[in-house]
Amino acid sequence: MAQDNAGQPQTVAPAAPTFSAGMTRDVLFAALGFLGPRTLEAHSPREFCIWGLDGLTAIDPTIAVTDNPAEDHDKQHIPETLSITQGQTLLFKRVFPADGNRSAWADLVTAAMQSAWEHSSTIREAGADALLQGFFDELFNHMDPYSRYLGPTPAIADRTKRTGQSGTVGLTLGAKGHAIIVTAVNANGPAWEAGVDTGQRLIAVNGRSTRGQAPEIVQSWLDGEDRTSISLALASRGQRPSTLKLRRAQVPPETVFASADGPYTLLRITSFSTQTAEEISQYLDQVVEDETPDGQPASGAKASPKRPAGIIIDLRGDRGGVLQQAVTAAALFLDHGVAVTTHGRDPQANHIWAVQGGDMTSGAPIVILVDGRTASAAEILAAALSDHRRAVVIGSETLGKGLVQVIGQMPNGGELFVTWSRNQAPLGWPIQGLGIMPQVCTSRGADDLHGQLSELKGGTAPQAAAVQLARAARYPVPVSRILDIRRHCPAAIGTDADMDTARFLLSSVTAYKAALEAVPDENTAPLH
Repeated sequence: MAQDNAGQPQTVAPAAPTFSAGMTRDVLFAALGFLGPRTLEAHSPREFCIWGLDGLTAIDPTIAVTDNPAEDHDKQHIPETLSITQGQTLLFKRVFPADGNRSAWADLVTAAMQSAWEHSSTIREAGADALLQGFFDELFNHMDPYSRYLGPTPAIADRTKRTGQSGTVGLTLGAKGHAIIVTAVNANGPAWEAGVDTGQRLIAVNGRSTRGQAPEIVQSWLDGEDRTSISLALASRGQRPSTLKLRRAQVPPETVFASADGPYTLLRITSFSTQTAEEISQYLDQVVEDETPDGQPASGAKASPKRPAGIIIDLRGDRGGVLQQAVTAAALFLDHGVAVTTHGRDPQANHIWAVQGGDMTSGAPIVILVDGRTASAAEILAAALSDHRRAVVIGSETLGKGLVQVIGQMPNGGELFVTWSRNQAPLGWPIQGLGIMPQVCTSRGADDLHGQLSELKGGTAPQAAAVQLARAARYPVPVSRILDIRRHCPAAIGTDADMDTARFLLSSVTAYKAALEAVPDENTAPLH
């Protein structure tokens, strides 16, 4: 609060909101150029702009946007025009430019927005960012559920979620008495690489004692500029403290959480960020150690990989993320083969995502848990391992998000997410709408599940007909057909029955094999 010459406080009026015609025009021009070659169906700048201008009405219902058709007055052709009215008042009227002239259309929309801004207090109160948000919301309402626009502020938060934040070391801290302890180590961070372990006490940060401090305060000490140095004094139980020097880094949020479930390894994957496959690989390295049965390699002998008893990959509630990470994750469990193919109008959207390298688990049995919230990249991983008979999928029908978005950076710092391709599973069926049909369905009740497991133990797979029906589908699949297929295992939220079923299958060679073979052999699958 400011003071006048007499020292009395003065109230400073907030700055009046402003509309930047230049930046708005730049964003519109860039967006039309980005959308043009990439959308699944071809649309002109005219279509995009007519759709988007309805965003003015969405913000202020007193404003109407009308597309006046060409008229014939006295046998003379009158060009088509755009009109914006508020009640009975005409605010704006302009002749349409050529359909494909994106520069002229960007000019027209900018001018229309500026006119609405000047005459509508409702629009001014909403703010300039709301104009662009409303424009893109209305535009994408005519396309698909996943294309969207993020303004500058939410775009920053979204980028941070995908790629990491300011420099840190990748530790989560908690309190134990008066001591600060490490409760989690992010597998993507410098602390993991340096060997920091959970349970260690953090004695000091850059020489500053942590004793008596709140965990959140000490946590803030760990953050700083990317690539700056930091020293940590750490002590393990019963040992003297030692100082560790690290360099801060941008650490993507951890997305993979590993634990033991009896003899089995459980990998819980919450999303697919830029480091998800690397996290999976690091955990598999811990599980699959090079050792002989007695734990020590024979002298001069080459150690052979230890095969895990079984791996449970939990994808329930995983809404997906980066497509390439799903493909790379699939490569950790497959020796070779196609993980997914993508198909779009832009030639760059058409791709065969094939993997070749080696199965890190030496063929260990794998089960994947899914539910009605499993989507996108998570569905790609489940479909890839299932179609190659590398894993048994347990749960319910998944969401069925088989569309891929490409991201365009806008001049104002915002981002466009534009659907530009469809995903096709290795056996040729579309993921969009269909989702993943599990080999063992847990969403039809306990009695039904008990019956399935009894038959599987006897070597037959009661879900085989439903699985093969889904795998035989080919794009485009009518909605009625999609609903008919999905009713065989209704989408549901995961329950404890999923995990119990996973343990059962991994403990029974016969049941696991029968469930695997519910999926058609890729060599007999229809050509695609």
